Amino acid sequence: MISSQAVFAWNAVRPVFPLRSGGGFPYLRGVHALLARVETAIRRRGLIAPGQRVLVAVSGGVDSMVLLQVLHALAPTRGWRLVVAHFNHRLRGASSGRDAEFVQRVARRLGLECVVEAGEVRACARERGWSIEMAARELRHEFLARTARQRGLDVVALAHHADDQVELFFLRLFRGAGSGLAGMKWSGVSPVDAAVKLVRPLLEQPKAALVEFAGATGIKFREDASNASADILRNRVRHELLPRLRKAYQPAVAQTVLRTMDIVDSDSAFVRAEAEKWLRRRAKGFEALPVALQRQCLCVQLEQLGLPAEFDWVEQLRGQPDVRHSCGAGWLVRDSDTGKIQRVRVESVVASDAVVEVKLDAKRGRVLFEGVEFQWRTGARGRAVAVRPVAGRERFDADAVGTGVRLRHWRPGDRFRPSGYPVAAKLQDLFTNAKVPSAERHRRVVAESAAGQIFWVEGLRIGEEFKLTPGTRRQLEWRWCRPEASFQVR
Repeated sequence: MISSQAVFAWNAVRPVFPLRSGGGFPYLRGVHALLARVETAIRRRGLIAPGQRVLVAVSGGVDSMVLLQVLHALAPTRGWRLVVAHFNHRLRGASSGRDAEFVQRVARRLGLECVVEAGEVRACARERGWSIEMAARELRHEFLARTARQRGLDVVALAHHADDQVELFFLRLFRGAGSGLAGMKWSGVSPVDAAVKLVRPLLEQPKAALVEFAGATGIKFREDASNASADILRNRVRHELLPRLRKAYQPAVAQTVLRTMDIVDSDSAFVRAEAEKWLRRRAKGFEALPVALQRQCLCVQLEQLGLPAEFDWVEQLRGQPDVRHSCGAGWLVRDSDTGKIQRVRVESVVASDAVVEVKLDAKRGRVLFEGVEFQWRTGARGRAVAVRPVAGRERFDADAVGTGVRLRHWRPGDRFRPSGYPVAAKLQDLFTNAKVPSAERHRRVVAESAAGQIFWVEGLRIGEEFKLTPGTRRQLEWRWCRPEASFQVR
């Protein structure tokens, strides 16, 4: 039950946000009930200790305005010092500026310091190749962490609530997030500064309770028009998917999802703890571990290396031990016995303009180019079109390749059409999609046909126009060997 001091504190701020007239006792009961739930959550989960200094992130919307009012009501009895922070994303023209002015006015009326900063979200998104939402989140968190550090504040309070959790569940489900389905934590560290603590005191409160609280107490807030935009996936989940699920499938979908998230959170926490324990022992026998434990061991190590624990990376490392997998400017290798991931960095390679002309006038031959040995053989094509894949060997239509081959390295502007592609693409883009490190690209050998068209690139699929077909009369068998080869066909 809420403390009498907190009720007194609430009554003390009521002249700023008075209770709606004519509401009577039910409104008071609802107000005090929400205050009690939030105060209990803060105490039980140790979100904000007595006497701590709190930076309250306030956008001006109903969620953050309720958070600010609740924390302000509880602050006198807990000895908290509150500072308001508002980040102007400059995404909605004059409306964004009015949001900032509104938050500043409310902070002044509450007698609180208010820090406002603006950022160029669209420019950041263009520069870093991010979505608007990702750029906004990054700049906002950078601002909050920096402000907390500069003013010596202990924690940053965010206004995420239960409905946000449900929406996040589906957003991560669509991305195949796995353990990420556990959702947001009550407390954690800032994604940009591990020294800054984030807390979410409203995380178990449904949006309806916050709206009811604001209506009962007369709390003013600003509406963000972008929250209705169907171009944003989160909005479509909120306004289209969830109402449809409630109406046609499960009226209590929010409660069901929250229960599922709680179960996933508990299970994931257990598996992660076991994975960390196994890694500390530096034991052997990784391949015999349950799959869930293998995956979590790899996730922990990727995070320690400062890399995202993406499913594709985890599965490649798990399923292909002792194989180098490209990662940025280097490679990741997973030991088959211990499961340990090693990161191998590739030294920068200066582009070479070396070129070798190879005449295919003989039935077979060999040549050494930049440390790579090539052998070829031409002959009549058999009846079968399908060729069993063999590492270091490809077969082409000899007539399509022509009478000679030119070996060289990749050059900016090169275009290539791999087997199965409808059109040619920039070789640079193909390297990027295959996650070939930039320092490695200049090592890759490229083979041109007699007509000057690329038909083979080391580490990629063969050229579409040069593959064997039922009409092929002669074939070119192409073999290559690079000592201590350091890349894989993707």
